Amino acid sequence: MDFSPFDESLLATCSGDETVKLWRLCDPELQQPSSPELTLRPGHGRLELVAFHPTSSGLLAVGATKSPLLWDTSRQDAPLAVLEQHGDQLQSLSWKQDGSLLASSCKVITTHHIPVSFMASPFMSKHDNGNVLFPLQLHPCLLVCYLFGQTVTATPFYDLIPLSSSLSLTLSLVSHCLADTSTRGVAMVPKLALDVMSCEVMRVLQLTDSCIVPISYQVPRKVCEFHDDLYPDTVGTTPAMSADEWWQGGNKQVEKVSLNPNKQPKPKAAPAKEMPAKKELASKGSKECFFFFIVTRPTSKFRHIQGAVMHRDTHITNLRGLNLTTPGESDGFCANSQRVAVPLAISGGQIAILERSQPGRLPDTSMPTIQNSVNVVDFSWDPFDTHQLAVAGDDAKIRVWQVPEGGLTETLTEPEVILQGHTEKIYSIKYHPLASGLLVSSSYDLTVRLWDVDSGEEVKILSGHQDQIFGMAWSPDGKLLATVCKDGKVRIYDPRKSAEPVQEGPGPEGHRGARVVWVCEGKYLLVSGFDSRSERGLYLYAADSLSTGAIDTAMVDVSPSTLIPFYDPDTSVVILTGKGDTRVHIYEVVTEAPHFMPCSSFNSPEPHKGLAFLPKTECSVRDVEIAVGLMLTKTTIEPVAFRVPRVKKEFFQDDVYTDTAVCWEPALTASAWLSGMNGHHKKISLKPKDMTPVSEAPKEAPVRKYLPSSVYLEEKTDEQKKEELLTAMVAKLGNMDDPLPQESFEGVDEDEWAKYLAQIIVMGAQVVGRAFARALQQEYAASQAAAKARGSSAQHSAAASSITGMTVQEAQQILNISTLTPEEIQKNYEHLFKVNDKSVGGSFYIQSKVVRAKERLEEELNIQTQQEKPQKTET
Repeated sequence: MDFSPFDESLLATCSGDETVKLWRLCDPELQQPSSPELTLRPGHGRLELVAFHPTSSGLLAVGATKSPLLWDTSRQDAPLAVLEQHGDQLQSLSWKQDGSLLASSCKVITTHHIPVSFMASPFMSKHDNGNVLFPLQLHPCLLVCYLFGQTVTATPFYDLIPLSSSLSLTLSLVSHCLADTSTRGVAMVPKLALDVMSCEVMRVLQLTDSCIVPISYQVPRKVCEFHDDLYPDTVGTTPAMSADEWWQGGNKQVEKVSLNPNKQPKPKAAPAKEMPAKKELASKGSKECFFFFIVTRPTSKFRHIQGAVMHRDTHITNLRGLNLTTPGESDGFCANSQRVAVPLAISGGQIAILERSQPGRLPDTSMPTIQNSVNVVDFSWDPFDTHQLAVAGDDAKIRVWQVPEGGLTETLTEPEVILQGHTEKIYSIKYHPLASGLLVSSSYDLTVRLWDVDSGEEVKILSGHQDQIFGMAWSPDGKLLATVCKDGKVRIYDPRKSAEPVQEGPGPEGHRGARVVWVCEGKYLLVSGFDSRSERGLYLYAADSLSTGAIDTAMVDVSPSTLIPFYDPDTSVVILTGKGDTRVHIYEVVTEAPHFMPCSSFNSPEPHKGLAFLPKTECSVRDVEIAVGLMLTKTTIEPVAFRVPRVKKEFFQDDVYTDTAVCWEPALTASAWLSGMNGHHKKISLKPKDMTPVSEAPKEAPVRKYLPSSVYLEEKTDEQKKEELLTAMVAKLGNMDDPLPQESFEGVDEDEWAKYLAQIIVMGAQVVGRAFARALQQEYAASQAAAKARGSSAQHSAAASSITGMTVQEAQQILNISTLTPEEIQKNYEHLFKVNDKSVGGSFYIQSKVVRAKERLEEELNIQTQQEKPQKTET
């Protein structure tokens, strides 16, 4: 397809139906036409290429399978000419800027210069990964070329430099634009739409799998004004002649116009407001030193979110005997605001209940547990009762336990209620988010059943699944239930109206596992699963049109464990991780494309076994925490806080903390919900009374963070430096003009104050001088006495220590000797040398230390013996 260079609303397209269609587009706010303005049928097979003539109106070059065609749109009966046939499939067409020549290339890598123009030979460059880079456009004014290739993320930008010795050109790489995703296509924006006041020399639109990204190239200049050297006159939008005139031999050129805004009272297009994002250094020989490229795409205000493990005082440690083999449909463990339930690898399906109010090291002895007598499959706390725990076993029964106030003091063996009705092993269980005492379960019997926990009765049976049920999720309003199944389907049920699904759509292709959660106020479903290549990904579905499939996807990584999502409805942030992962992925989910906006991830130092999140009231708004979770490792439970970095933490961040739902209180009973009633949670504000919302914070004048570079680069004289030093000293000492405290005293003359002050200074100097002299004398006398006491023996001992590199005290510690005797030295030496022999697992290094210690102590004995001999002769 191609837009007319003289009519921005005229679009020409060609397709496999062997037709060329001209469309007259209207304003984006209006509905586009459903039928073309003109249809051409060349009758030469499949059409692949179409290009408008650069100087003549209504003239098209059309690429058939092997032959280029020239067509005048005012004559629909037949083409103007059918040019020379190529040897293979035609791949590209390009008009010379003056419209005199048409260049083409075909699949056999042959370039034809058809005698209707001259143009520098088109070139192809093969990328490192095997993709072919195609020249998007030769810039007619700046001699630069932009290349792109499908499925590549780097798009090079070249400068074409004419060689003085010939007519050939050489390519000089200017910069690369590194995109986040693969490129599916690129289009160049016309010169008249550039922001010339920002020195924008080129702008292209990158087509990706999910969006169109504008990429802008700018030349940095200090002054924001129009630069004539960057913007020579460019071709206008008025055709020079008609197609018939050109065919008769006309060679008129399109009149050029200036890009100077002062010479354009009515600009063709408003400049886009974009901010420079990245600077690239140009290669040697280019016209400018730097180029900027801009990639403008929406970003999340939570993109810098930080996850941090809380202080060790809040950890529960010394966990032993954990069950790390719970089924994939289970979250691994669960928690509420008061306590944590952890499965143990002990016979009888035992679950440990740990009180969050009692952190620290658990005792080494056994502790009371909940004993289910069968293997535990899944378990969940009642959201409205922190003491009630529902546990599903592999015997197709659900046991409901009541934990006493203060925690377990003895092992529980008798549940409060047993729910029985499934005929096969249970997959998972979920409590209703609004109705108290209402539970849903899924089983290997391919049914989903609803239970009234208070009465212990089964109230609904949902069918329609053909294989294993991976996950279930209640809608925020509690009306609908969504499921994702191994049969590749995502289903939505209205349990009170029908046992069959009300909607059904295609789910993830992989069969390794999946989870589902409602997002964006219940308007969308988020499914985490696997694709056909076992790559983990996120799939977003519109809740009102499930059959159309996922409206957006985001591939995450490759890992065997299923991503378990936690969604915060207040911030629309989803936090995902899998069992055995070390990384926690975070996204903000929005209703407009791109629907998944990635945020900073959190990495744990070791693989975690699960992550359970606490109610919003557990978050510290003073630290701007939006979520708090408990991370289960092999031996510990560690709280993790997810915080949004903010500058003004003294204010309540009301843009982050909207009124939150009181999800810990039921909105209605199970019987009321079953009878058709609906309810909703009331909402409360998390703002403390002593905090002011940041939206009401006083406006502060902007402060320049850094001084201009001229201040640092300016060379200062010695006098200026001296003046700055004195000024800084005076500023630290205080204002010299301020009155001294003693000036406010009464009853003393100024002369007397001066006399007393002089006496104090003199007396202080005398006292300090005498004390210093006395201390020097004492230190000198002590050193002389110590030197005389040591005598010559100390000098010999010090010399020996210097030679051997070991003091006597160190040698005694190595050989474990308190008294220096030859017998004790030899005894300890032989013992230590033998036990550290390499043949019995010892160390040669330790043996060498033992030998050196023995030699040093023997040397010390010799020195003492030599000192004793002169004393005996004197006596």
